[in-house]
Amino acid sequence: MQIFDTLRNTKIELEFSDKIRIYLCGVTVYDDAHIGHARTIIVFDVLRRFLESQYIDLNIPVEFIQNFTDVDDKIIDRAQQEKISPLELAAKYTKNYFDDFDGLNVKRATIYPKATEHIEDMQNLISELVDKKYAYVTKNGVYFSVSKFTEYGKLSKKKIDDLVSGARVEIDEEKNNPIDFALWKFSESEPSWDSPWGKGRPGWHIECSAMSLKYLGDGFEIHGGGRDLIFPHHENEIAQSESSTSKQFAKIWMHVGMITINGEKMSKSIGNVKSVNHVLEDWGPNVIRLFCISGHYSKPIDYSEKLLKENITKLRQIESCYYELRLAEVDDTGSTADIVVNECTNEFNSALNNDFNTPLALAAYYKLIRAVNSAAAEEKLTVQDARRILPAFEHMSDILGIKILKVSDTEKNEINQMIKKRDEYRIQKNYEEADDIRAKIAEKNIIFLDHKNRTTWVKQEKIKAE
Repeated sequence: MQIFDTLRNTKIELEFSDKIRIYLCGVTVYDDAHIGHARTIIVFDVLRRFLESQYIDLNIPVEFIQNFTDVDDKIIDRAQQEKISPLELAAKYTKNYFDDFDGLNVKRATIYPKATEHIEDMQNLISELVDKKYAYVTKNGVYFSVSKFTEYGKLSKKKIDDLVSGARVEIDEEKNNPIDFALWKFSESEPSWDSPWGKGRPGWHIECSAMSLKYLGDGFEIHGGGRDLIFPHHENEIAQSESSTSKQFAKIWMHVGMITINGEKMSKSIGNVKSVNHVLEDWGPNVIRLFCISGHYSKPIDYSEKLLKENITKLRQIESCYYELRLAEVDDTGSTADIVVNECTNEFNSALNNDFNTPLALAAYYKLIRAVNSAAAEEKLTVQDARRILPAFEHMSDILGIKILKVSDTEKNEINQMIKKRDEYRIQKNYEEADDIRAKIAEKNIIFLDHKNRTTWVKQEKIKAE
């Protein structure tokens, strides 16, 4: 598998030994997660699912770490507005996060480390940097000396001189350089912790270095996040981590493009921020997932109702495909499914192995779906073909995180009996009883699919915005 590495500005082969380690920068829990967060997290969820599926037979585990920033100036400010403690506020939005992303069918990370639970790890890392003269203490806090790390700017391709001349930072005469960044901020207000330098709390960047090094070690395989984190967050992570360890911090830096809203950047001042909770309620998990991976992960994508509605159409085709496979009746001893299954599976895997090209992977997925739905419409989908295709379809669906509303064999037989009874009532012109059965079937979100010589059915996810 090759992935575009932001640091080296080219595609790099994913290399690993006994496991694949991924660190994803998570959310700052001062507000509800929005659609921009959802895209990044869904992209990495699909990446993780794909890697797990590729290497499960080799017993190669994927360790997936995603942090919560639960101490931050934004959290403190918001807590004051809501008249609760910062820790209460962080706990509230952490719970909301899990509600939202469980709803989006995102697999839980291996570990969700929180900044407040790793203060000692951060302090130990800061102490190393102070001892090695990469950091210094002022009356306001402990700062990282950017000029001491000669490779500063290698990720973002920014030059130190340009950053200094264009620095838009709060003037602090105690700092050696205006672009030096805080590792530890002195403060008496809560939340704060005792430290060797004075009471206070950590800076933002130090937490991800401390937690990723603790759980994954240096030289782990993939460090990810949104493109907005390249500078300064990830740049600063590299500087402080590699200054401490004198080793490569992460092998590949993978960044996900932003989401715009009708061509504009999401902004609270404009009032166009779409929370995960809001989009889930309107569009449901599958449409949101299909939308988030419909463009290449590294490029921006525009959130619009037109695109979302296109993905409702795609979802309906996916649902129909599953039920055509489950309800196939044509009996034939021969099977022609191997060709289309092998072709679509190879295209799907090849697309994801080539810089995680989800649009091309989706094209292979939809190709399989069209073949099934077309054969079913012509009443040429055999039971044998359905049995061969269903595992491949479900495998692709699982990697993409598409969760179709399924029925048990018992429920399937019940519905088939109800439809048979309804047809009998219609033949008898007992339309009242027939309509009564139809209403009961509709309550189960069942939609009829009419073919030339028979009627089948599909259970559909309800979508409020449809």
